[in-house]
Amino acid sequence: MQFNTDKQTVEELNLLGKFRQGSVYHLFNEVKTRGGEQLLGNMFRNPLLDAGSINQRSKVFSFFQQSNLSFSFDVQQLNIMREYLDAGTGKNAFATASSMIIQKLLSKLTRDERYKKYVQGLQATIVTLNRCHGMLELLQQLKSPLDSRVNQLLQLLSDKQLEKLRNTDIYQDLPVGILAQYDHLLKSRLPEEMEGLLQFIYELDLYIAVSNVARKKGFTYAKALPAEMNILQASKLAHPCIDKAIGNDILMHENTNVIFLTGANMAGKSTLMKSIGIGIYLAHMGFPVAAKQFEFSVREGMFSSINVADNIGLGYSHFYAEVVRVKQAADAAASGKRLLLMFDELFKGTNVKDAYDGTLAVTEAFAEYHDCLFIVSTHIIEVGEALKETENIQFRFMPTIMDGVRPRYTYLLEEGITEDRQGMMIIKNEGILEMLRSTS
Repeated sequence: MQFNTDKQTVEELNLLGKFRQGSVYHLFNEVKTRGGEQLLGNMFRNPLLDAGSINQRSKVFSFFQQSNLSFSFDVQQLNIMREYLDAGTGKNAFATASSMIIQKLLSKLTRDERYKKYVQGLQATIVTLNRCHGMLELLQQLKSPLDSRVNQLLQLLSDKQLEKLRNTDIYQDLPVGILAQYDHLLKSRLPEEMEGLLQFIYELDLYIAVSNVARKKGFTYAKALPAEMNILQASKLAHPCIDKAIGNDILMHENTNVIFLTGANMAGKSTLMKSIGIGIYLAHMGFPVAAKQFEFSVREGMFSSINVADNIGLGYSHFYAEVVRVKQAADAAASGKRLLLMFDELFKGTNVKDAYDGTLAVTEAFAEYHDCLFIVSTHIIEVGEALKETENIQFRFMPTIMDGVRPRYTYLLEEGITEDRQGMMIIKNEGILEMLRSTS
């Protein structure tokens, strides 16, 4: 099973994108190795669905954050080792030695670089194995959550031949026969073990990089709960990619699983919804979240409708694109999955009367799915009055405070339904009407 989401949700929350400034991926991408970057991408594409696995991964990240360990490996040496191991010969030691003798002669007679690469590859491997051994001993002393793998790798590096290799002086000119023996050992006898060791180093790169981001940003780790509890509880939850973002407290459960959110434009409704969506997504990855405290019941997926656009290629108007989006979410909810569903300004592509009727009908319908968590925002505050008899809906708003004729936004969630209507005041403050009159 996979965590269900789609391209629109991923793009609206700006989750992915290696080179996309402001993306959540970009925020955490401080890894140093290609292997670490591949692991990071894989984790972003595959959030976890098991509470135990999520909490275990969070425990590992938390350990590295508290330990404040640095990535002590030389990335260039790692790359050379990677190339060396990938250039496996599949030959026996005698055939490898014969090939090396020829290449050594060619290196003296011509500009053949193969023998030099052999030597450099083995030197890089020795350096990396020794640094790995030192890191493993440190992790063993610190009693990390990775104890079983640490002990397994320490046992591997205690192999007599590997130990002899690790103690080899990389600056001495080794006989071709010795080079061939080590080449055969690493590439023919222990290829899977060497691959596992490199993967562990890449994981260390990832754990250290992500935990460093968490430490610098003051992030914390979520606690995953069984899906059937249907809870989302967060304290000071903020958008991770906004510096000095205002945090808000959120509490949802099966008896209050719907948030009806109101507030003026620019009051922070969309940012709040994105903060919740990103928090849920990162929490399912076991990653740190931008909150003081975060507990959640595992979801099977998440759908958002925050920046729906028309689709000229399919002939969709803005309103019809919204309808299609709601239908997709309804299909997902009706399938029985436990989801987080978020809709910002439902049906803003149509007239006020249809938007009122549609928002009311859709909110009432989704409120019947007590296994899902649902957030809907709207400008049409009259819908809130019509929903007050629905027991599992909680009403929240983002306030606007007027400093004279200028609006100021606190970005702090409050209980109730807003009465703010500053649209015309903002239009007047910008002098639009006067500008039009002066040119008429």
